[in-house]
Amino acid sequence: MRDICLALPTNRFCVPAITAVGEEAVWAAREFGVRVHLLILDSADAADRTEHAKAAAELPAAPGVLVHHLDEEQQRAFLRAAVDRARAEDAALAAAADADRLLGLMLPDALSYGACTNRAFLLAAALGCSSVHRRDSDSAYQRLNGEPVYPVHHELRSIGRRAADAAPGVTHHTLDPVHAHKPVALVGSSFVGELSVDLGEIRELDPACYEEVVGLWARTGSTAEQRRELVADSFVGSGTDPFTHDRAVLDLPDIWRIDMCNIALDREVYERVPLPPATDTIGSDYLLHHLVLHAALPGVTHNRNVINHYTPERRTDAGFTAYQLRFTKFLLSMLYLYPVYDALEEAGGALLDAEHHLRPGPVARAARRAAAADRSENHRRLAVLDRAYRGLGGRYAAFADHLAPLRARLLDEAQADIEAFALLVDAWAPLVRAARATPPLPPLPPDSSAGPARRSAHGAGRSAAHA
Repeated sequence: MRDICLALPTNRFCVPAITAVGEEAVWAAREFGVRVHLLILDSADAADRTEHAKAAAELPAAPGVLVHHLDEEQQRAFLRAAVDRARAEDAALAAAADADRLLGLMLPDALSYGACTNRAFLLAAALGCSSVHRRDSDSAYQRLNGEPVYPVHHELRSIGRRAADAAPGVTHHTLDPVHAHKPVALVGSSFVGELSVDLGEIRELDPACYEEVVGLWARTGSTAEQRRELVADSFVGSGTDPFTHDRAVLDLPDIWRIDMCNIALDREVYERVPLPPATDTIGSDYLLHHLVLHAALPGVTHNRNVINHYTPERRTDAGFTAYQLRFTKFLLSMLYLYPVYDALEEAGGALLDAEHHLRPGPVARAARRAAAADRSENHRRLAVLDRAYRGLGGRYAAFADHLAPLRARLLDEAQADIEAFALLVDAWAPLVRAARATPPLPPLPPDSSAGPARRSAHGAGRSAAHA
């Protein structure tokens, strides 16, 4: 039986999301005959973890569904075992990084969108899964005629299959026949509802300021028109139009219409290259989109968009400050990520070996080269952001005051983040091999599809934000 991982990383209260994703897991197991490992990676505080554990334990038992709720202490124990095994079996890795360094890249003491997803990738490898299907704790499903619209419908019709074999399961097939023998590496869609970043208030207060601030993530040398086009297309997902009918396009993936809250990746992608483990940086978990596209691996872009909503914490003063800092680091990360994306595009077919497997070497080398980028552009970004936020006044001016003494540290962190990514790419193959041999939980029943789901729920552990 094929095993898949339906992953829900969280650092906030999300009982409704656990219940909803649990229902998607049951639907997937029933409709596609797969074994679904519902993996809840919980970095919430103690009170919320208790509620999450209760919600996970109360999910109705269903054939083919296994629920794993892991707090950070459980995740750390698994990662420590995998890291120790990897270093023992790979002398080059042992020489390149000590265990604490690697563990810190996988489970840092700060929020990391890439690291939480990398943990899902390693746990999926340990569970023997062929694909990871990621959802977010601040998302919900659309409904049509009273029934939920599950993205897994399109994901399981295509992910991992030869493109030629997946073609009958989509509504539009525009893939160049030269790629028909390659596997579908990515299936995804976007969201409807609120902006994916907390900048809507700026757009309402001062549209010109919004355009200038969002335009800071354009690559150096972009024209005014290119920046305007980028701003118009940024963070809006698929707008607000509700789902009415299916559309699924088999081609090279339209990565600007695929978000990490609504994605499936084949193991041949995530077991070969990880995501950047940058901390406190939105958008740091999108590198695999670019890698799949530039390697010319097939993908399916569909329209089963989830609903994005803001959680109450993000409306607080502390939540506002934290999120604006993550946005700032996102802008700074572009100095290093654009050269990596450019290098991947230039490499093209050289990113794949003869069997269409991704080659991590070019990715690590591109990241190391990018780390040497001149910082003058990031100094400019910080200066523009400071001026714009002070012009907005209120809590934006207060954030500018908060940001000013952090500038030097943030500039250093942005460079350190890309260097850490290069290290993790080099370490990834031995880590994946070790994860496959490291039990993440007590042994699973030999055939859980024949009976009720086994559940593992753990409530203890240090709280840190990772999703």
